Amino acid sequence: MRVLVIGGSGVVGRPTASALQQRGHQVAVLTRGGTAGPPGTEALRGDLTTGAGLETALAGVDCVVDCANITTLSKAAAVRYFTDTTTRLGRLAEAAGVKHRVVLSIVGIDKIPYGYYIAKLAQEKAVLDGPVPATILRATQFHEFAGQVMAQSTFGRFAFVPKAVTQPIAAGEVGLALAEVVDDGPRGRVPDIGGPRVEHLPDLARQLVRHRGERKTVIGVRLPGKAGKGMNGPDQLPGPGSVLRGPTFTDWLASQ
Repeated sequence: MRVLVIGGSGVVGRPTASALQQRGHQVAVLTRGGTAGPPGTEALRGDLTTGAGLETALAGVDCVVDCANITTLSKAAAVRYFTDTTTRLGRLAEAAGVKHRVVLSIVGIDKIPYGYYIAKLAQEKAVLDGPVPATILRATQFHEFAGQVMAQSTFGRFAFVPKAVTQPIAAGEVGLALAEVVDDGPRGRVPDIGGPRVEHLPDLARQLVRHRGERKTVIGVRLPGKAGKGMNGPDQLPGPGSVLRGPTFTDWLASQ
């Protein structure tokens, strides 16, 4: 099977491409700049927002795995991006004869009124309403998330990290789960996945600081409004029927 991984050089896209390749699939990765993915995969250039390069990239593809992301604090921009790109990709995928679309999403997005989550919920609707049979896999935040947050919220020796409850999972485990979803074929929304243990995001950030040997102080901050309340409660945790996959954050960090 030929599989196209969108965002295949990213935190989750890369291990997804590797897992698919190990399962015997022919794998191509699509990024805006044509960034190389794992060794042995084909690197393709394409722009989801304009459609440039997508027809060529989709030629001969059986399944598309969408790990694309956008960095913005604007709910309107995020909703527009995910709705427009998902709709465009669906139309072009149908014309190319693609048989299956897989979208990576986030646990709890239907419970927390946060702009990015609202946008991901819109993406889920667009892909399920689209012309190509689809599967949606929701995952909790990744172990890598604590470092990503600190990279954006550090000022001098202080890192301001949201007080959020999470049950983080290794990106490599998400990649393996996505590869399994590809092999299973279209199934709509499948059971959520998450890590083995409930954690607090500021605590994870402090562990990461100690692991790196940095002289940095992590300060937990409570996000305002209903979104902040939701993130500091159980709404982002995997519920009944979810699949939990290791390792814990501590074990993962020790392996880095």
